[in-house]
Amino acid sequence: MSSPDPPAAAPRSELAGMRAFRHRDFRYFWATRVSGILATEMLVTTVGWQVYRLTASELNLGLVGFAQFAPFALLFLVSGVAADRLPRMRIILGCVALQTVCAATLLWGTWSGAIDFRIILAVLVLFGVARAFQAPAQMAIVPNLVPTEDVANAIAWSAAGFQMARIIGPTISGLLIAFGAAHGQDELFVYILSVAVFVLATGLAAMVRKPAQVVSQAPIAVASILAGFRFIWSRQVILGTIGLDLFAVLFGGAIALLPVYATDILGVGAEGFGILRSAFTAGSFLGALYMTQHPVTRRAGLKLLYAVGTFGLGVIIFGVSEIFWLSIAALFVMGFADAISVFVRQNLVQIITPDEMRGRVSAVTAVFIGASNELGEFESGVTAHWWGTVPAVVVGGAATVTVAVGFAWLFPQLRKVDSLEPDELIRNYRDAPPRRG
Repeated sequence: MSSPDPPAAAPRSELAGMRAFRHRDFRYFWATRVSGILATEMLVTTVGWQVYRLTASELNLGLVGFAQFAPFALLFLVSGVAADRLPRMRIILGCVALQTVCAATLLWGTWSGAIDFRIILAVLVLFGVARAFQAPAQMAIVPNLVPTEDVANAIAWSAAGFQMARIIGPTISGLLIAFGAAHGQDELFVYILSVAVFVLATGLAAMVRKPAQVVSQAPIAVASILAGFRFIWSRQVILGTIGLDLFAVLFGGAIALLPVYATDILGVGAEGFGILRSAFTAGSFLGALYMTQHPVTRRAGLKLLYAVGTFGLGVIIFGVSEIFWLSIAALFVMGFADAISVFVRQNLVQIITPDEMRGRVSAVTAVFIGASNELGEFESGVTAHWWGTVPAVVVGGAATVTVAVGFAWLFPQLRKVDSLEPDELIRNYRDAPPRRG
């Protein structure tokens, strides 16, 4: 995003593309988000390993994703209204505290030996409830923490912090799982650290002051609850953006099958599993970091479509690879492409949507994201169970490329989006342009 030339005495952080960190509440929010995602990634990565160790079932790996997605699908209307009518940071604080309880439950079950697949699924459903309420509040709050001219920079740094945590989390999990296995406790040490980091995230969330927020005054009725749907449906740019994310990543959900690749196809064990999991997030982190310094300013719609197509090609290469370094490279490219797509999508959705509706629109977006990630994991697990792991991944990657090409034709207005400047996006797309055209 372009900005005026800084004065001669501008702080060094401003010159380095870190304008969002001038704002105290954004700094605490960023730290909360990074530590919370770090703990989540450690927990989810370890759960996947634990489930496959206990059950040796690709289908059960898919159910791990479905258990986390189901609360999004059931609660997104309520969670969106909550994010528009209640203090968003208080919602985030409560959700992080509930996630801490979930992590502590998995720690207790693993330490006591009482853990089984049913307990894990039950905990993941509760974990999904917390994430269902947290996601719309967390997505909607960023424009409340910084002035308009710093929103794109804040979104880029939020994405970079998110991806940084996703790199570190799986790496730590792989190392601690290997260490624990040598002592007869594969997952125990990861769960201990995950609980500690969730406690830290809860404390950081409590430090964020209540930011300014346009609270929705619309009466709680069906029309108000469904307003997010209507807003998205009337704007081809937003509908195409989040629909692209849904279908592309739904078919390209190969990450859920990494335990199978690490164990049965590449033969690299727990350490290799952690490296594979981190390769995707390393690409995502570097892509997000690149966006903080060189944000997309022109041909944004086309770059979004190219990024999704590149993601699909990476999935295909990963699916057929039996070479460890090639698999790492494919996952890295997938992550880098995903970071570009996330940057464009979040700017389009958050800037075009007015603040009093941002929670409801973000809730709908969260369902799409949840569907593309957790439901995508379920789809990958089921198709791997039916067809075999490699065919399921390759077909999913080919479907992702097809989706990118199809959306370029179905949503011409998305394809034609040029600048991500807030004033231009609001002027061109907020006032309900025709959905088709």
